[in-house]
Amino acid sequence: MTVTNKNIDQVVKNIRTQMKDLPDPSVTLVGKRWKSPFLVLISCIMSLRTKDETTLPASERLFKLADNPQDMLKLTTRQIEKAIYPVGFYKTKAKTIHGICHDILEKFRGNVPNDLDILLTMKGVGRKTANLVLTEGFQIPAMCVDTHVHRISNRFGYVKTDSPEETEMALRKKLPKVHWMDYNALLVTWGQNVCKPISPLCSQCSVKRYCDRNDVAISR
Repeated sequence: MTVTNKNIDQVVKNIRTQMKDLPDPSVTLVGKRWKSPFLVLISCIMSLRTKDETTLPASERLFKLADNPQDMLKLTTRQIEKAIYPVGFYKTKAKTIHGICHDILEKFRGNVPNDLDILLTMKGVGRKTANLVLTEGFQIPAMCVDTHVHRISNRFGYVKTDSPEETEMALRKKLPKVHWMDYNALLVTWGQNVCKPISPLCSQCSVKRYCDRNDVAISR
């Protein structure tokens, strides 16, 4: 059986139930804890190519030093580097964070824009980051697609795409909007704990009866 719009509500419900005792992804936790679009944006920049167990502590260290664009610009890039190390590409990200803060103050009157296209004009902000800022920072339904969402949506057979951007566009057309807010967070947690890239835990999967198991060579 394939995941379709006839059973997607049940699939999401099952995943949510199975994941309820596991921690949310780091950027989701930042959004819930600080309720700040700016801090969601900064934590998302740090999360790129970095594991959650590294991103959240790095966010906490940095936000103790500065939690708004004005104060962030008072820090040197070296101070930011020291606070966020060992996130991936921490030196580049420190410069990106400074650039984003300049944009927010000079172009957007000190506020993070809540528009996808405008967010994408900021250097270092791609579609994944922009969509995540909308959902976790502003509580605006958006379609954030990372590697987990791309891989699992294709593994299910729900979409058939070759890249995360193609998956985003396919999900925008197909996935009921009621699921947009938490689809990313659910599938990231799901992908880290059950539907892993290599040798997924199919024996523990609560939606295996719906899944096509595309590209699954070995499972547990």
